Amino acid sequence: MLKRYFINNKKRNFSTASIWIKGGSDVDNIGKKGINKILSSLLTRGCEGFNNFTLSEYIESYGAELNQEVFEDGISISIKSLNEHFSKLYPLLDLIINKPTLLEIEFQKVKKSSINFIKKDKENPFNICFENWRRIVYSNHPYAFNTNGNANDVSKITYEDVLHEFKNFKSRDKYLISNNLEINGVSIETLGKKHLEEKSRTINHNLSTNKRFNFNNNDSNQTIIMMGDQTCSRRSSEYLPLKVLESYLSYGMSAALFKLFREKHGITYDLGVYYPIRNGNAPFLIYLSVSNKQALFAFELLSTLWKNLIFNPLTDAEIFLAKEKLKGSFLLGNQSLDEILQRKIQLISYGISPISEIDFNLKIEEISSLDILKLSYKYFSKPFLSISGNKKICLEISNRWKKNF
Repeated sequence: MLKRYFINNKKRNFSTASIWIKGGSDVDNIGKKGINKILSSLLTRGCEGFNNFTLSEYIESYGAELNQEVFEDGISISIKSLNEHFSKLYPLLDLIINKPTLLEIEFQKVKKSSINFIKKDKENPFNICFENWRRIVYSNHPYAFNTNGNANDVSKITYEDVLHEFKNFKSRDKYLISNNLEINGVSIETLGKKHLEEKSRTINHNLSTNKRFNFNNNDSNQTIIMMGDQTCSRRSSEYLPLKVLESYLSYGMSAALFKLFREKHGITYDLGVYYPIRNGNAPFLIYLSVSNKQALFAFELLSTLWKNLIFNPLTDAEIFLAKEKLKGSFLLGNQSLDEILQRKIQLISYGISPISEIDFNLKIEEISSLDILKLSYKYFSKPFLSISGNKKICLEISNRWKKNF
């Protein structure tokens, strides 16, 4: 069943329609990790009345864009064009999700492309480090796996497997949103302030330090460190306090990570926080990359910062600045129509009514440093660590890790 919504925005000279299909890589079956990525790509390579080439030519003839992406919790397919062409292009979305051609020759192309992408991904130590981190944090949970799948599984996926997956795809809940009233949907402005509270749960917190640590050896002069844990669902009341913490740590040049690692010591190539929106327990991790020479020092700095987050509340000045930066990021995110629609339809699929700017600011103001401190202790007192670097350095960090955590 397709549920339709619209956002009443008449200031744009273009229209976007985005469909969110509930169930992404999280519904990949065991032994078939990556099948929904293949299916998603295949959907946009031909539908009733169009083969791969004529579909592309038709869309390009109107200067329009067709995009698809697979997430852990869903599949997103969107089309964008100038307002005067939208009525000619919008019907394509219905054909793509309900009457795709799903040709075997196109399946072979998509499968080969997926395998090549996975192999290329494995060449990047940063990606390897992150994949190792999620495996130890989430174990056998769907979030433990890359949305692209793994080469072994993808190589064994057959054309018949994809056709069977499409049968499952047809029965999934689907949500459509647009800024164009032609879709005949429900205005999101009329939705109530529905918020399905979900008590977050954490797993693996009783694991020994050894089982919360992983490393892989690489021959470069770079050491990559990732540290964190799974936290809560977007539906949880704990989500926004953790967003304030993310803002404090990583938003702008006034962020704690920037000031400590770059401004004060100048030792990192890349650093930040990864905290995405998820229907289930979202990952929250600090990542950084340094030279091998600075790796041990960087780990000590990170350990000190981590303990400070767990045991010491943010000052009034720190939490005020973090809140202001978070509000600013919300306003910045509202400048892109594509981003607005994607975020709102994703929240609706989670059972949450999109929040207004006024409500957002009020909720942010209610958050105290004590709220953040409690959540920091709850989620980060026994973090997981993944490292990519020189084996000798990784083992030394492992020894210090055991002492500190």
